Amino acid sequence: MLEQMIAGNGFPKVVVENDHCRVFQMMGGTGDGSMTQYDLYPGITLMYNDFHMEDYDSDLTITGDLLCIDYCRQGRMEYPAGPDAYSYVEAGDLKLDRRLEHRGHFVFPLSHYHGITVGLELPRAAQALAEWVRDFPVDLYRLRDKYCSGPHPKVLHGAPSLDHIFQELYAVPEQIKLPYFRIKTLELLLYLDALELPAESEKPYFYKTQVEKMKAIHRLLTGDLERRYTITELSRRFSIPTTALKECFKSVYGQPINTYMRCLRMDRAALLLRQEPHAGVAEIAGRVGYDSASKFAAAFKAVKGKTPLEYRREGQ
Repeated sequence: MLEQMIAGNGFPKVVVENDHCRVFQMMGGTGDGSMTQYDLYPGITLMYNDFHMEDYDSDLTITGDLLCIDYCRQGRMEYPAGPDAYSYVEAGDLKLDRRLEHRGHFVFPLSHYHGITVGLELPRAAQALAEWVRDFPVDLYRLRDKYCSGPHPKVLHGAPSLDHIFQELYAVPEQIKLPYFRIKTLELLLYLDALELPAESEKPYFYKTQVEKMKAIHRLLTGDLERRYTITELSRRFSIPTTALKECFKSVYGQPINTYMRCLRMDRAALLLRQEPHAGVAEIAGRVGYDSASKFAAAFKAVKGKTPLEYRREGQ
């Protein structure tokens, strides 16, 4: 049943397979992705997820009692937070859910997502741990009820100890991967079992209509970098109060609108500086929405740590 978690987009292609590991490659209309799955125990898998796409359609169907633990290392992922409502996982977050509200469609607002998923098919996993790990004190069903008593995911935000566990999974010698993954998964389960849930409220969620407006605003802003819009203009154009617009955009894309657009403009300018060595700095400044070369240079250095000319010279 866990293998169904990676089906989608006409079924992904298996590019590597051995006794305990499979690498799947996915292609979509907005990019590609890969998932590297390790079988740790019967009913327990660990997967590295790397997506460079805006969204991904999965054919997942839930046929058993499943608990998934998703760690976001980089990027952002949208998830259902209620009927026609969405919230977002960001770098350092841990999401636990039973995939009960899985709708077959994953959305990555920043067009990339990197992280790890530990999947537990509870009946098989509980039996396997009882047989393989003597006196293991974690009751997986109790763990499920602790974090996922309802249909919605539980998200833990930026817990340093959790981050430490997952970051260590990105630098493991090949010859010890499988036993190391098993040990780290047991450590994760022990930590989650002992963790006292924080009292802070959940991240804000936004209704589908609000999220759709944010995505339309994003398309407008990024479609023509030479054109600039004020918050007031966007508020009027999309019929959404300025405060709600700013809060929702930051939740979906991880930064305030002005910060997001400044970084995007500088990323596009950096690409142009190296791809078009004969284009002048003033010309590139205009193409990313700056009518002053000096203001552009100051903004570029603030974001990239180098002047445009220094950045260009380093790339030659």
